[in-house]
Amino acid sequence: MNSKRPVNLDITTIKLPLPAYTSILHRISGIILFVGLGFLLYGLELSLTSEEAFGSLKSLLLSPLVKFIVWGILSVLIYHFVAGVKHLLMDVDIGDGKESGKFGAIVTLVLSVVLIILAGVWVW
Repeated sequence: MNSKRPVNLDITTIKLPLPAYTSILHRISGIILFVGLGFLLYGLELSLTSEEAFGSLKSLLLSPLVKFIVWGILSVLIYHFVAGVKHLLMDVDIGDGKESGKFGAIVTLVLSVVLIILAGVWVW
């Protein structure tokens, strides 16, 4: 038997670098955006059906729960966009090294948090 084989492959015990976490969050945000698109399309349908439906949509958007859902979808969109720009820059060999990748992950997180807070102020 080869004694150099890994002993433990439990994913919860493996320490991933920060760029790996931002990449995983980018994928998760894409999935959430796909699901959130259904809510947005429903709102679009309500806004285009009739004046009464548009009025009901306007009153629905005043609800705190709906505002939270809209802010959540905006937050995921913002993070996905910022991380996508980072990935595009890495595709053209900008920031694809080990240290620059960590710096890019930090910039992605900080910029996303700032923009998400601004989106929260705008929605609320």
